[in-house]
Amino acid sequence: MTTPANLMTSNVRSTPMNKRRLTLQQRRNIIGYIFIMPFILGFIFWFLIPAIVAGYLTFQKWNLISPPQYIGFQNIERLFSDPLVLQSLKATFLYTFLSVPLSLCFSFFLASLINRKFPGIAIFRTIFYLPSIVPAIANALLWAWMFNTEFGLINVIIRGLGGSKVAWLQSTTWAIPAFVILSLWSAGGAMIIFLAGLQGIPDIYYEAAEIDGAGRWAKFRNVTLPMMSPIIFFNLVLGFINTFQAFTVPYLITNGSGGPENSTLFLVMYIYRTGFRSQNMGYAAALSWVLFIILTVMSFIIFKYLGSRVYYENPGE
Repeated sequence: MTTPANLMTSNVRSTPMNKRRLTLQQRRNIIGYIFIMPFILGFIFWFLIPAIVAGYLTFQKWNLISPPQYIGFQNIERLFSDPLVLQSLKATFLYTFLSVPLSLCFSFFLASLINRKFPGIAIFRTIFYLPSIVPAIANALLWAWMFNTEFGLINVIIRGLGGSKVAWLQSTTWAIPAFVILSLWSAGGAMIIFLAGLQGIPDIYYEAAEIDGAGRWAKFRNVTLPMMSPIIFFNLVLGFINTFQAFTVPYLITNGSGGPENSTLFLVMYIYRTGFRSQNMGYAAALSWVLFIILTVMSFIIFKYLGSRVYYENPGE
C-alpha cells in the first residue's frame, strides 16, 4: 500500500536536483570554449567563408553587377600568361626581402638602445613607439611629402650635403627602396616586443657569462641571441605576412597606380585593382588564392628550416 510518505520519497528521488553535475574539467572546457569563441567566430566569418566564396569565384566570371557565369579554368590559365602577375610578384618579393631583415635589425637595435635605466627613458620609449600607431593615411601624406623630388625633406638634406636630388617615387630604381625606408618608420611595434623580451632575460645568465670571462659580444652571441630567438622568430613570421599584404600606404602614395611603370604594384594592390577597378572578381579571387598559397609555402619554409633553430628555455613544460 502506497503511503503519502512513500510518494514524497519517490518524488524527491526523481527531482532534477539529483542529476549528475558537471565535473570540474567539463566546466573548465566550457569556460575555455567561451573565451576562444571570438576567435572561432572571426575565423569562420573572416577567413573560412571568404575562402570558400573565393574558391567558388575562381571558376566564375563576375563583374559585381550581373550574375556570375561559370568559365571553368580560364582564370587559372590566365595567371600563367598575365605579365602583371609576374611584375606584382617581383615587386612584392623584392620589397619583402629588403624590408623584413632591415626592419628586424632596426627594431632590435632600438630595443637595445632603450633597454636602459636612466631618468627620462620612458619619454624615449614613447617617442620611438609613436610612429607605429600613426594612422596609415597620415603616414602616406607625410612620406609622400618627404619623398617629393623638388621640395621633399629628404632631397633637401641630400642637396644640403652636396648630393643631387633623387626621384624617389618617379624612378623605377628608387621606388621600392623608398617604401623600404618608409617601413622602418613603423618599427616601433616590433621594438616593443623585443624590449619585453630583453627585459625578460634573467640577469643571472649575464653574471655567469661575466664570471667565465665573456665580453660584450660574447654575451650578446651566447646569451642574448639564444634567449631572444623565439621573439625574433615571431617577429620574422609576422613581418613576412604583413609585407606580403602591403596595401594601404603604397596605394595612397601611388594613387592606386602602382607606379612608376608598375614597379610598386604589389600583389594585394593588383588584386584590388582587378576586382574593384576592372570589375573582374573571378580573376581577383584566383589572384587571392595565389597570395594564400605563397604565404602558406613561405610559412612552411620558415617553420621548417628556422623553427628548429629557436631556443626554448623549458621545451617540455
